[in-house]
Amino acid sequence: MNATHRLDPSRGERVFLGLGGNIPSRLGHLQRALFALATHPEIRLAAVSRLYESQYVGPGEQAPYLNACVEVRTFLAPRVLLSVLKSTEQRHGRRPGSHLQPRPLDLDILLYGELTSDDPRLTLPHPSLRERAFVLEPLADIAAGLHFPDSQETVAAACARIRAGDGPWVRVASGRELLPRGGNGGEADWRAALALHGR
Repeated sequence: MNATHRLDPSRGERVFLGLGGNIPSRLGHLQRALFALATHPEIRLAAVSRLYESQYVGPGEQAPYLNACVEVRTFLAPRVLLSVLKSTEQRHGRRPGSHLQPRPLDLDILLYGELTSDDPRLTLPHPSLRERAFVLEPLADIAAGLHFPDSQETVAAACARIRAGDGPWVRVASGRELLPRGGNGGEADWRAALALHGR
């Protein structure tokens, strides 16, 4: 499989989402969340980054995270999409008020088309996007040339700027893929689910 896996981008607003988690099984949580998004009737999966492992960023100590970014197309309004993401987190064991605590799943809207917003409930672009290597590295996999809607900086330029610093480590999670392959819950199930929704 290539570094990124691309499906039919279809129609709708171009949206980039960040996925992460650090409670076992980290990969399983991310795969099931991606499956839920990919089979949602109003969300179409367009691109999936490689998996990355990253050092926890925040107070105290936590286990490393697995991270990825995906591009989706949707007609869901931003707050409606956010609600879908939060309910997906909860179904996968995320407890309310667990910010900065170990968690099985973290889903964020990073970019929603050209939309900018300073609404504290949904700030766009995501307020930490340009300062987090664990977001920029996978985002650069699938959208390196994309300009942030509130500046002329590209994802690739922001990623290079962060790489030049001395921040927390981020590395490709070698030998692991976000899209499951083979076995129960694997590629055949994905194909059947995507076919069901006319993907």
